[in-house]
Amino acid sequence: MSPEAMSMGKVIDLQHRLQKLPGNVISLKPWEFRRSGWKTSCFVQMLRSLAEKLEHNQEGFATIPSHFSLKGGMAYTIQAMYANRQEEEKMRETYYLIGLADCMINQVNPVLRTDLLRAMYKKVFAMKADLNIHWHGSLDQILLPIDSQFYDDVAYRASIRSAGTLKELYRAIRRGTDEMFDILSFEYIFFCPWIGGS
Repeated sequence: MSPEAMSMGKVIDLQHRLQKLPGNVISLKPWEFRRSGWKTSCFVQMLRSLAEKLEHNQEGFATIPSHFSLKGGMAYTIQAMYANRQEEEKMRETYYLIGLADCMINQVNPVLRTDLLRAMYKKVFAMKADLNIHWHGSLDQILLPIDSQFYDDVAYRASIRSAGTLKELYRAIRRGTDEMFDILSFEYIFFCPWIGGS
């Protein structure tokens, strides 16, 4: 290998790109994405335990096990996460942005009834531009679903409601979205929309 090629190999992480992933796996970390073996027009989020049973016993299931079909606002969320699937920091920042946007859309906090709401809007729109994220249509739910056995959504929403300053509010959202991110990483597998073929 020439010295030029060797120096380019240091700039471009060739080992990571050449790494062969097993079967239908697209990426393993930080979130696991797989190609689906069934027809679905949207991303599907499934508990890791059910996904592994499905993978090992394809013929044993008459239907696809319990799962979440990521549609509406969640479709844009998972598309943004998938687009950055090799960059954990960017994924975490994206999920934080999603938490901020969810707070403005779906949460109640006295701080957001003041002029500080303008500061939050500016932050969200600046992050949207930096991360190149766009939502269209219904935004009723943009945070991804998590089963209650893994995450206490009521406590998260209470921490948002009780934040007395914008700084406390940002901290509560950061803490919550980081915890959600880790749970989504450890407990779930994401199947990509089926594009046909064999």
